[in-house]
Amino acid sequence: MSMTVTLSILAVAVALGLFANWKSRRPYEPGKLPLLPYTGIMFVCVLVTILMLGHLITLLTGQPFKGRQMP
Repeated sequence: MSMTVTLSILAVAVALGLFANWKSRRPYEPGKLPLLPYTGIMFVCVLVTILMLGHLITLLTGQPFKGRQMP
């Protein structure tokens, strides 16, 4: 992936996570169920954000992350 694609995915994940956080903090209206599980959406957004930040680091440094078992 290029830098622009990585930054675009990162921006969308952060924006969607902030939107889900805002929606989940709204006061509860009795008798009205939420249509989407906003906590799950926030979890996925945090996961994508961590992955894209790691990928951004590899793009900027030119060194891929190595596992613990690779020499």
